[in-house]
Amino acid sequence: MSANFIDTARISVRAGAGGNGSVSFHREKYVAAGGPDGGDGGNGGDIVLRVDDHMATLMDFRYTRKYTAPSGENGQGKRCSGKKGDDLIIKVPRGTVVRDTESGAIMHDMSDGADWIAAKGGRGGWGNQHFATSTRQTPRFAKSGLPGESRDITLELKLIADVGLIGFPNVGKSTLLAAVSAARPKIANYHFTTLQPNLGVVRVDDTTSFVMADIPGMIEGAAEGAGLGHDFLRHVDRCRLLVHLVDVSGSEYRDPTADFEVINRELADWSATLATRPQIVAANKSDLVTDESAAAAEAFRELATERGYEYYEISAATGAGVRQLIYAIARQLETLPPVEHYEPEYVAPEVTLGRPEDVEITVEDGVYYLEGEWLDRVGRDVNFDDLENRLWFERMLRESGMFRRLEKAGIKEGDAVVIGELEFDYIP
Repeated sequence: MSANFIDTARISVRAGAGGNGSVSFHREKYVAAGGPDGGDGGNGGDIVLRVDDHMATLMDFRYTRKYTAPSGENGQGKRCSGKKGDDLIIKVPRGTVVRDTESGAIMHDMSDGADWIAAKGGRGGWGNQHFATSTRQTPRFAKSGLPGESRDITLELKLIADVGLIGFPNVGKSTLLAAVSAARPKIANYHFTTLQPNLGVVRVDDTTSFVMADIPGMIEGAAEGAGLGHDFLRHVDRCRLLVHLVDVSGSEYRDPTADFEVINRELADWSATLATRPQIVAANKSDLVTDESAAAAEAFRELATERGYEYYEISAATGAGVRQLIYAIARQLETLPPVEHYEPEYVAPEVTLGRPEDVEITVEDGVYYLEGEWLDRVGRDVNFDDLENRLWFERMLRESGMFRRLEKAGIKEGDAVVIGELEFDYIP
């Protein structure tokens, strides 16, 4: 792959955690029993992907692979909520397809220009103002903020073009693009001059135009990764119409029919859908056909027309036949559906906060051990040095039916119960 073109990148994104709720009590002169006034924590910042039409590659992701958004600020007294963490904006080229790295499923297509949240920030925790009741007027605990989403994603650039120019190296794709648009690709008389796709806008008349892409790297074995095939075959995926350039002059000492068959086979090997994409055949360098190459050129014309392809003899270098080709492209595009937009395939795994009935109870040497996600979540915000906190935790265990489950497991008054690092005697 060219050192200046990157079209896939794997990155890790982590949204910001929510800020913690505050434990605070109103303190004001001449105001008795002000009550709890701890504010809530701010939500964590999101990871947001945004289209930047000035970007043409994923080069920016070559050295930076991990992205973390700021966390929300903690709540404060006087019912002051913490500030939300700033969103982290990651700019990507238009046409970038986002995949879940683990499954390979498409998560989003960055083609319409709308922002997309790749990872949602964690929710801020509640301050102790939310936990006051008629019987618990001085709650000395608050909720911690939740962690933000984190995932590994793969960015895959698929250029957005109406027309893709395909064919062997050095058949004149770049020359044709330069002749019909303002694009200025590098042009030279050797293979693999073009090391990155080039886009150009082709204006047919005052009201009609289309985007054309020069797709390099097409040789035999491209679908298996030979040459630059894997790097650039994906850019053909979105093209509504393919213009298949074939050198009929014999200047490369190759048979045009064989070249045509090879490229079509590579398209089919890459994608069954791509194999049926509409094609127009352009016999390039027709001005250089000699007596020696005329028979092969005529045989190729007969093959293409027999198979139902529109066939045009052109010379990209001199301009002969090029305008007729452009008009034919415009006519076909009028009948074809819009550029493909990839629908999401990814199904996010179900996130559960655990249920009391999922808590496991094991008994070893008369000690009852409780383990489960629900317990971790409930106990995370409890200050076990505070009596009121302990009483609240005990009530949560009782109301959830945990005591009934312990009794069914055979627990007796005075038996030891262990939850994480907490140990206490069971009192029904």
